[in-house]
Amino acid sequence: MEASQSQASANAALNPHPNPNSNYTNNSNSILSSTPVWPTIDGPLGLSEEESLAYARRFYKFGYALLPFLWAINCFYFWPVLRHSRSFPRLRPYVVSSAIGFSVFSVILSSWALTFAIGGEHLFGSTWDQLVMYNVADRLGLTGWS
Repeated sequence: MEASQSQASANAALNPHPNPNSNYTNNSNSILSSTPVWPTIDGPLGLSEEESLAYARRFYKFGYALLPFLWAINCFYFWPVLRHSRSFPRLRPYVVSSAIGFSVFSVILSSWALTFAIGGEHLFGSTWDQLVMYNVADRLGLTGWS
Protein backbone atom coordinates (compact mmCIF):
# COMPACT_ATOMS: atom_id res chain seq x y z
CA MET A 1 0.00 0.00 0.00
CA GLU A 2 2.82 2.37 0.89
CA ALA A 3 4.65 1.51 -2.32
CA SER A 4 1.66 2.48 -4.48
CA GLN A 5 1.25 5.75 -2.57
CA SER A 6 4.91 6.63 -2.99
CA GLN A 7 4.70 5.80 -6.69
CA ALA A 8 1.59 7.99 -7.06
CA SER A 9 3.31 10.89 -5.29
CA ALA A 10 6.38 10.47 -7.53
CA ASN A 11 4.15 10.54 -10.63
CA ALA A 12 2.38 13.64 -9.32
CA ALA A 13 5.73 15.36 -8.83
CA LEU A 14 6.80 14.55 -12.40
CA ASN A 15 3.48 15.45 -14.03
CA PRO A 16 1.74 18.44 -12.44
CA HIS A 17 -1.40 17.99 -14.63
CA PRO A 18 -2.17 14.28 -14.55
CA ASN A 19 -4.88 12.75 -16.68
CA PRO A 20 -7.06 10.59 -14.41
CA ASN A 21 -8.35 8.53 -17.36
CA SER A 22 -4.98 7.27 -18.54
CA ASN A 23 -2.91 4.58 -16.89
CA TYR A 24 -0.06 4.81 -19.38
CA THR A 25 2.42 7.39 -20.55
CA ASN A 26 1.40 9.13 -23.74
CA ASN A 27 4.12 10.16 -26.16
CA SER A 28 2.55 12.92 -28.26
CA ASN A 29 5.58 13.10 -30.56
CA SER A 30 5.12 9.55 -31.80
CA ILE A 31 4.22 9.33 -35.48
CA LEU A 32 2.58 5.97 -34.86
CA SER A 33 -0.11 7.56 -32.74
CA SER A 34 -1.26 9.76 -35.64
CA THR A 35 -1.25 7.17 -38.41
CA PRO A 36 -4.09 4.70 -38.85
CA VAL A 37 -3.42 0.99 -38.79
CA TRP A 38 -5.99 0.20 -41.47
CA PRO A 39 -6.41 1.96 -44.83
CA THR A 40 -10.18 1.49 -44.97
CA ILE A 41 -13.01 2.82 -42.83
CA ASP A 42 -14.05 -0.64 -41.69
CA GLY A 43 -10.79 -1.25 -39.83
CA PRO A 44 -9.72 -4.83 -39.29
CA LEU A 45 -12.71 -6.12 -41.25
CA GLY A 46 -11.50 -4.23 -44.34
CA LEU A 47 -8.82 -4.91 -46.89
CA SER A 48 -5.11 -5.36 -46.49
CA GLU A 49 -2.79 -2.70 -47.87
CA GLU A 50 -2.09 -4.65 -51.07
CA GLU A 51 -5.77 -5.28 -51.76
CA SER A 52 -6.52 -1.66 -50.92
CA LEU A 53 -3.98 -0.48 -53.46
CA ALA A 54 -5.64 -2.57 -56.18
CA TYR A 55 -9.13 -1.30 -55.29
CA ALA A 56 -8.08 2.34 -54.98
CA ARG A 57 -6.33 2.18 -58.35
CA ARG A 58 -9.37 0.50 -59.94
CA PHE A 59 -11.85 3.03 -58.52
CA TYR A 60 -9.63 5.89 -59.66
CA LYS A 61 -9.28 4.60 -63.23
CA PHE A 62 -12.95 3.67 -63.64
CA GLY A 63 -13.88 7.16 -62.46
CA TYR A 64 -12.58 8.46 -65.79
CA ALA A 65 -14.99 6.15 -67.62
CA LEU A 66 -17.87 8.59 -66.92
CA LEU A 67 -18.43 7.08 -63.48
CA PRO A 68 -17.15 9.90 -61.25
CA PHE A 69 -19.22 8.74 -58.31
CA LEU A 70 -16.64 5.97 -57.96
CA TRP A 71 -14.25 8.75 -56.98
CA ALA A 72 -16.60 9.67 -54.16
CA ILE A 73 -16.78 6.02 -53.06
CA ASN A 74 -12.98 5.87 -53.21
CA CYS A 75 -12.71 8.93 -50.96
CA PHE A 76 -15.30 7.59 -48.52
CA TYR A 77 -13.93 4.06 -48.27
CA PHE A 78 -10.32 5.15 -47.93
CA TRP A 79 -11.07 8.07 -45.60
CA PRO A 80 -8.22 7.20 -43.17
CA VAL A 81 -5.74 7.52 -46.04
CA LEU A 82 -7.20 10.88 -47.06
CA ARG A 83 -7.32 12.17 -43.49
CA HIS A 84 -3.77 11.26 -42.40
CA SER A 85 -1.27 12.76 -44.81
CA ARG A 86 1.70 10.59 -43.82
CA SER A 87 -0.01 7.23 -43.89
CA PHE A 88 -0.05 4.76 -46.76
CA PRO A 89 2.06 6.69 -49.29
CA ARG A 90 1.29 4.23 -52.10
CA LEU A 91 -2.50 4.63 -51.72
CA ARG A 92 -2.56 8.36 -51.12
CA PRO A 93 -2.07 9.59 -54.74
CA TYR A 94 -5.09 7.63 -55.94
CA VAL A 95 -7.34 8.77 -53.10
CA VAL A 96 -6.29 12.44 -53.31
CA SER A 97 -6.68 12.42 -57.10
CA SER A 98 -10.13 10.89 -56.66
CA ALA A 99 -11.06 13.67 -54.24
CA ILE A 100 -9.88 16.33 -56.69
CA GLY A 101 -11.65 14.65 -59.59
CA PHE A 102 -14.93 14.36 -57.71
CA SER A 103 -14.69 17.99 -56.60
CA VAL A 104 -14.20 19.16 -60.20
CA PHE A 105 -17.05 16.94 -61.37
CA SER A 106 -19.34 18.30 -58.63
CA VAL A 107 -18.56 21.90 -59.56
CA ILE A 108 -19.23 21.27 -63.25
CA LEU A 109 -22.46 19.36 -62.59
CA SER A 110 -23.72 21.96 -60.12
CA SER A 111 -22.97 24.86 -62.43
CA TRP A 112 -24.73 23.10 -65.32
CA ALA A 113 -27.80 22.36 -63.18
CA LEU A 114 -27.92 25.87 -61.73
CA THR A 115 -27.60 27.41 -65.19
CA PHE A 116 -30.74 25.62 -66.34
CA ALA A 117 -32.61 26.05 -63.06
CA ILE A 118 -31.92 29.75 -62.60
CA GLY A 119 -31.49 30.96 -66.18
CA GLY A 120 -34.13 28.92 -67.92
CA GLU A 121 -36.09 30.51 -70.72
CA HIS A 122 -34.74 33.99 -69.97
CA LEU A 123 -31.17 32.83 -70.60
CA PHE A 124 -31.69 30.57 -73.61
CA GLY A 125 -34.54 32.34 -75.36
CA SER A 126 -36.30 30.47 -78.16
CA THR A 127 -33.97 27.45 -78.00
CA TRP A 128 -35.26 26.69 -74.50
CA ASP A 129 -38.15 24.63 -75.91
CA GLN A 130 -35.69 22.38 -77.73
CA LEU A 131 -33.41 21.96 -74.70
CA VAL A 132 -35.93 20.94 -72.07
CA MET A 133 -37.25 17.41 -71.82
CA TYR A 134 -40.59 17.94 -70.08
CA ASN A 135 -42.39 18.63 -73.36
CA VAL A 136 -41.18 15.55 -75.27
CA ALA A 137 -44.57 13.85 -75.03
CA ASP A 138 -46.25 16.95 -76.49
CA ARG A 139 -43.78 17.11 -79.38
CA LEU A 140 -44.22 13.43 -80.20
CA GLY A 141 -48.00 13.54 -79.90
CA LEU A 142 -48.14 11.05 -77.06
CA THR A 143 -50.58 13.00 -74.93
CA GLY A 144 -54.30 12.48 -75.43
CA TRP A 145 -55.32 16.03 -74.52
CA SER A 146 -53.69 17.98 -77.32
